This record gives sequence, structure tokens and C-alpha cells, in this order.
Amino acid sequence: MDQDETERIRVLGAIAAEFDLDAIRVRAGETEIEIVRREPGPITYAVPGPVPGGGALPPAAPAENGVVPAMPGAAVRRVTAPVVGVFYRSASPGSDAFAEVGQRVSVGQTLCILEAMKLMNEITSDHAGVVVRILAENGELVSLGQELFWIEP
Repeated sequence: MDQDETERIRVLGAIAAEFDLDAIRVRAGETEIEIVRREPGPITYAVPGPVPGGGALPPAAPAENGVVPAMPGAAVRRVTAPVVGVFYRSASPGSDAFAEVGQRVSVGQTLCILEAMKLMNEITSDHAGVVVRILAENGELVSLGQELFWIEP
């Protein structure tokens, strides 16, 4: 990274701070710069330990049994965030969530809302199947491309 690029990043960061933006993306020719502001959160670490069954991971139980799989199966379809924004599971506080673990969803069904720059973006499913995991917390700032839902056909 040269000095000009570094200065551009500093200027964009200052603009984002001045206008209280969660994210800013600028493209100039072949160069694209994206700055995303994140709230500091707790840091968690995975601690390796013995795995039951001689080292093999246990198979993920289906969501219908009330167990949320820790790892996606081979058939899992991932729904990712198309924008940086705040994740909401329902249309308003107190209303029912658009989707729950174990619920069957169809193509085009609303799964959540992402609020980006005061705009509410409905995120719909590109896949029909059963929601086996919801990976974002209500009110959490999510990144572009972050996994939000796992859906099994």
C-alpha cells in the first residue's frame, strides 16, 4: 500500500466518522476501498478438547429434535448478508420473527431485515427448506457476506 492509498483510507475514515456512517465504499478505476465500522464486542476463543467417539465429530442432530447443529451438513444452503447493516428477526419489537429454527421456508419468503443507512432491506430466501440455524443475533451489526441462516432442503 502506497502513501496515497493510505491517505485516501484516512480521508474516507474521517468522512465516515463525520457523517456517522456504518460503512463507506468507494471505487476509483481498479481500486475499491471499503471501510466498515464495528462496535467492539467480546472476544471468544475455541478451546480444543477431546471429542467423544474416538476423534470423529458427532453427527449434527436435525433441528426438529430441538438441537441446533454446530457445523453445517453437506446439503446446507447459506443465506448471507448482501449489505452491511443491523440484523432484525422481526418487523418490529414484539412482533413474531420472520423465521425460526425448525421452520420450513419457501423461495422468496422473508427471513429477516437488515437496516443499512436508515433503509430497511428485507432479506428473502433463495432456497426452500428447513431453517437449521440462525447465526446472527437480533440487533447485531452484520458484515457484507456474513452468514445469517443455514437452510437444509
